[in-house]
Amino acid sequence: MTVKELVGRLNFKVIAGQQGLDKTVSGVYICDLLSWVMAHAQKGNAWITVQTNINIVAVAVLTEVSCVIIPENISIDQNTINKAEAEGIVLLSSPLTSYEIACHLNEISCVGEK
Repeated sequence: MTVKELVGRLNFKVIAGQQGLDKTVSGVYICDLLSWVMAHAQKGNAWITVQTNINIVAVAVLTEVSCVIIPENISIDQNTINKAEAEGIVLLSSPLTSYEIACHLNEISCVGEK
């Protein structure tokens, strides 16, 4: 599944990174501790986090996740949005909780697809 397909199926709002919508989602990682994400997220994961500071962009670049999903319509600082756009990182927003997003992702069977 691509990020674009994910956006369409779950009505995520694209905040930044339109150019990365064709990336493949190969799994999901949910964590808010950035150092833990750096050590454990896998290339192609859709990363769900409540963190919105500019450091999430650096972690997304380092781990090569397919996108970063911010739940609960949490406000994202403009500096973070600008940096994500510059780095080609897809930032998505959803009114759903992290748990609800994960459940929906499981239902559409994008977890583990290549």
